[in-house]
Amino acid sequence: MALLEINNISKVFGGLTAVGDLDLKVEETQISAIIGPNGAGKTTIFNMITGAYHVTKGTVVFDGTVINDEKAPNAMKPHKIVELGIARTFQNIRLFKKMSVLDNVMTGFHSVSKNGMFNIIYNPAKAKKEEEANREKALEILRFLGLEELKDANAGDIPYGTQRILEIGRALATSPKLLLLDEPAAGMNKAEKQDLIKIIHRVREKYNLAVLLVEHDMELVMDISEEITVVNFGRRIACGTAAEVQANEEVIEAYLGRSDD
Repeated sequence: MALLEINNISKVFGGLTAVGDLDLKVEETQISAIIGPNGAGKTTIFNMITGAYHVTKGTVVFDGTVINDEKAPNAMKPHKIVELGIARTFQNIRLFKKMSVLDNVMTGFHSVSKNGMFNIIYNPAKAKKEEEANREKALEILRFLGLEELKDANAGDIPYGTQRILEIGRALATSPKLLLLDEPAAGMNKAEKQDLIKIIHRVREKYNLAVLLVEHDMELVMDISEEITVVNFGRRIACGTAAEVQANEEVIEAYLGRSDD
């Protein structure tokens, strides 16, 4: 069984089909991508995986657990999906800009923390011990990403490309099995994109996780992805390796248009 299985899902908004009859699989430790023209439904797919949207039709299964199903009244709550092992970054950076780099990573631990209000009030020693352990883990993540020297800087003051890497660090704090990256290279220069490719490979190897990314930078996608799913108008039109996708006539038409000659 694949780590993530999307079976025939659709999402309809007021009669408009944003995603229709989509199938997709991500295997354990695989690096995969979803590509397509603007408005193709890529981020909507992420929102159904993470529970932000309930599916209109179909099912989303993660690690053997149904997390979003047309037969259920609601999708599994996003925080429960995080606890299962799915973390994401966003197209528009959502860091706490006035908090330090270290504290931003620390916030990732709170979604999977065992500390509740009871421990904080009645067992503060236990709560403090977990907080200290999480701080060490956060520092380890920053060291791994090459950000330790920036740990005390405000997140909003570090370079834009570095903020995107910090978002990955915060996601790693939740100990994911699947990392969803929504346009991770947006706004990056060529050198930063090359560093991002290296970081994604290193993250996969160190944390033994799968990566699914939505990205418009085709050079990056073709370089890093082991499998690519192409969507257009919310429907899958191709799936395969970079070479297979690049040679697909329907994909070429979706990106370049049909010639009238």
